[in-house]
Amino acid sequence: MEECIFCKIAAGGIPSLKVYETESILAFEDIHPLSPIHIIIIPKRHIATLMDVGAEEMADLQAMMAAAQEVARIRKIDRRGFRVVINCNEEGGQVIFHLHMHLLGGKKLRAGLD
Repeated sequence: MEECIFCKIAAGGIPSLKVYETESILAFEDIHPLSPIHIIIIPKRHIATLMDVGAEEMADLQAMMAAAQEVARIRKIDRRGFRVVINCNEEGGQVIFHLHMHLLGGKKLRAGLD
């Protein structure tokens, strides 16, 4: 998608602070972090929302989960703990309509979802 900011980041058109990358996944620092560690994990191909994940896209979702595990190891929070969040659609808090996961950690996070 031409106007999708995450597609532009994945293609290298917009710089990012990369943390982890594979052929199909990119993980980079969030520019407005909500915790000491706040990494965005995206599939390189455009998938708008979690609701757009079908059988063909399931490998991307699996790769995102594997990337979350690896990023947690890289940032040394795999044993301490972290949170992964996927917002879906407007009421779910999704702002950029390219499937992405937030990995949050580096401090004790509040219990609950708000």
